[in-house]
Amino acid sequence: MMWQDLVFMLGSGLSIVFLAPTLRDSSARVPLGTSLPSMGIGFVYATTFFTLGMTFSAMGAFAAGSMWSLIALFRSPQGISMKLFARENLALFVSDLQYWLARRRSADSHAEQYLALEQGREQQY
Repeated sequence: MMWQDLVFMLGSGLSIVFLAPTLRDSSARVPLGTSLPSMGIGFVYATTFFTLGMTFSAMGAFAAGSMWSLIALFRSPQGISMKLFARENLALFVSDLQYWLARRRSADSHAEQYLALEQGREQQY
């Protein structure tokens, strides 16, 4: 085992120790804008460490990412809700995707929807 592997694992372990009170406190509210990026970084680090052969660091980073995912699930201001997967939001996403694909397939130039600066001034007066 490389000494760096041990250092990274200890750092991840400390972050888990420091995050545990947040997860245990039922009144804690951590915005998703904080917890989701931290969760993603933890999982990306875990994958990176694993591909470098730093197994202990990968396990520590994965545990930290998992802790952040639990915080996102249970301590976000919305509480336990899956608003990202709500039927209305999914329908809106599908509608936007269909609109975007239709625009990509159309032969019309998208530049026509914008006015030149001089042309816009003439139409203003």
